[in-house]
Amino acid sequence: MENTRTSRLNDSLETVAWGALFIWWGVTEMVNVLPDGTGAIGIGLILLSLNAVRALNGIPTRGLTTILGILALVWGGADLAGSILRPPVELPTFAILLIVLGTIWVVRALLRTRSE
Repeated sequence: MENTRTSRLNDSLETVAWGALFIWWGVTEMVNVLPDGTGAIGIGLILLSLNAVRALNGIPTRGLTTILGILALVWGGADLAGSILRPPVELPTFAILLIVLGTIWVVRALLRTRSE
């Protein structure tokens, strides 16, 4: 019975997080005066908040949403800093974050198979 309640709560939390994510994405697309990186920072905060609420309710957090949340915060922070500071060389932030994410997944899979 408790497992069903926890599962329903987790489903509701995920639904709310997805809704908030799409609303935020729509807002950042409509409001063009927001600085670069604001959208990614908001998405990162939504994903990390989802896991924080899960943890507070005794629901296991998900590694993927935690990693994506952190990467979104880093990406948004780098874009925001870049729009303020205007570095002489523009880094491909999104491509770098994709490489980092892929590396994390590969390393986790290798560590998991090694421990089995």
